[in-house]
Amino acid sequence: MIAKPSSVLPLLRTLALAGAAAFSAQAFAAGEVSLYTTREPKLIQPLLEAFTKDSGIKVNTVFVKDGLLERVRAEGDKSPADVLMTVDIGNLIDLVGAGVTQPIKSETLEAVIPANLRGSDGHWYALSLRDRVLYAEKDLPIEQFTYEELADPKWKGKVCIRSGQHPYNTALVAALIAHDGPEAAEKWLRGVKANQARKAAGGDRDVARDILGGICDIGIANAYYVGHMKNAEPGTDARKWGDAIKVIRPTFASEKSGGTHVNVSGAAVAAHAPNKDNAVKLLEYLVSEQAQALYARANYEYPVRSGVKLDAVVESFGPLKVDPLPLTEIAKHRKQASELVDKVGFDN
Repeated sequence: MIAKPSSVLPLLRTLALAGAAAFSAQAFAAGEVSLYTTREPKLIQPLLEAFTKDSGIKVNTVFVKDGLLERVRAEGDKSPADVLMTVDIGNLIDLVGAGVTQPIKSETLEAVIPANLRGSDGHWYALSLRDRVLYAEKDLPIEQFTYEELADPKWKGKVCIRSGQHPYNTALVAALIAHDGPEAAEKWLRGVKANQARKAAGGDRDVARDILGGICDIGIANAYYVGHMKNAEPGTDARKWGDAIKVIRPTFASEKSGGTHVNVSGAAVAAHAPNKDNAVKLLEYLVSEQAQALYARANYEYPVRSGVKLDAVVESFGPLKVDPLPLTEIAKHRKQASELVDKVGFDN
């Protein structure tokens, strides 16, 4: 049994209210701002409540599970949306490419968010990081790993992974294309497919589940799931899965990288935002120390702001050196990555 998001709500609310009390930015004029988000509302609501408490700005939240781009585009210049929030760099770039965002200028955002984690034209900004890491059976003698090693024949029959067409994995393949070229990426996909212990399917937590079950020894998945699993109630399935693995942050073998692949949750200001100034203020609050602590300690996502206290489980993974490849370069190769996944029959 996996811990439900509601189980972290008391912690989220406590941290959010404490953060709001400590937030010392200038007082904002009262008003409102409308947020369209694909993120589970319960996970971000405490952040928004803290923002309102500090600023006097009311946040109208619209949860759009699917079709965010289509909805905003259909609403056109009559859209009430001020801020568009989503996960995956591809989704952010799609919003920009469709012309439903606008550029903004913020010294705060530029000072906090590294250049490779925001649009150079000010159209989008990362708010938290999701590093793609190695889950390994806890007693395996592995201390370092590269993504390329996942295709090494020594791991034949020992690798678990979710669908290659999932955005988490197409983004990783796109990064490989950007670093090493499409031929190397295709060879890697064929090598990983040959090493699979079972069909590429399920979710990231299933990698840990199957390592515990002895089906595989290693797999690639997102780090924040481990925070949820290792912090779950003792005796639950999630806790057992988390306790069965250790996390290693792989790097790309490319001399230009030496860093770990990350995807993001992020946001943009809508093209026809009726409350643009308040939209910018909301984004600036979301990268404040208080808001970033919420991302880090309750959602187990890695903050974009440096110096933020991490959850103890996430901190145990060691320092995160982010692959310096601009996220726009990854997004540019998504379609080619998806085509390669199908070409090699990765999910078959």
